[in-house]
Amino acid sequence: MDEDRKPDEQSCAPAPAPDISSEHAAPAVAAQESAIPADELTRMTDDMISAIKTVYDPEIPVDIYELGLIYKIDVDDDRNVSVEMTLTAPGCPVAGEMPIWVENAVSTVEGVQSCTANLVFDPPWDISRMSDEARVALNMW
Repeated sequence: MDEDRKPDEQSCAPAPAPDISSEHAAPAVAAQESAIPADELTRMTDDMISAIKTVYDPEIPVDIYELGLIYKIDVDDDRNVSVEMTLTAPGCPVAGEMPIWVENAVSTVEGVQSCTANLVFDPPWDISRMSDEARVALNMW
């Protein structure tokens, strides 16, 4: 990660912060009634998270799940998956590619019929969404 990069250089990398006190915000997984058995839905969810954790922003040595970029994962009764995600910065150079990486990763999970990843910017991402693991990796305590 290039820590000397200025925000106007369209980096996806977050700027270091002196103090972070809020907890990592895990993405929501649809908790509605489902035709998918609960144990299968749990397995699929765990596998989807594991798959998403293989996706990295090229400029940041932390996976996008631990960065807090995944806001929501919905699985419908036909096992079609919709992922709401964001970026660390709207001008991120891989903005057009990262949702495809997520779709490809989630599509490898057994039982998933299809996956669509949608970029959202509300709420805007901030460093409080990062997990403790990401903060340690980025030395952002």
